[in-house]
Amino acid sequence: QVQLIESGGGLVQAGGSLRLSCAASARTFSRNAMGWFRQAPGRKREFVATINWAGSNTYYADSVKGRFTISRDNAKNTLYLQMNSLKPEDTAVYYCAARGSSYYSMAANEYAYWGQGTQVTVSS
Repeated sequence: QVQLIESGGGLVQAGGSLRLSCAASARTFSRNAMGWFRQAPGRKREFVATINWAGSNTYYADSVKGRFTISRDNAKNTLYLQMNSLKPEDTAVYYCAARGSSYYSMAANEYAYWGQGTQVTVSS
């Protein structure tokens, strides 16, 4: 069982930055691929970024590529999402998720564990 707790969300103006964190409870964190997803009101949950177990491979949605950076610190059991040049369309609840596999994935249904989410609001 993996428990995930996100933090770092908030209200920011367009063009600003936020850094999300996701603290994981499991001692197996270093073997789990991780991902960030988001869901805006009235929309389906969508993929944002994913990272493999070692942090050596990452993949991003086209909408955030070049602005967001996913990273992890396995010694601290923590996943991060650095978000720069934020836009109003980035407004959503952001979720971190853990896979049972070491390899990353963009498919939400391949993630077994989810956090409760943290709200990010970008004002224009």
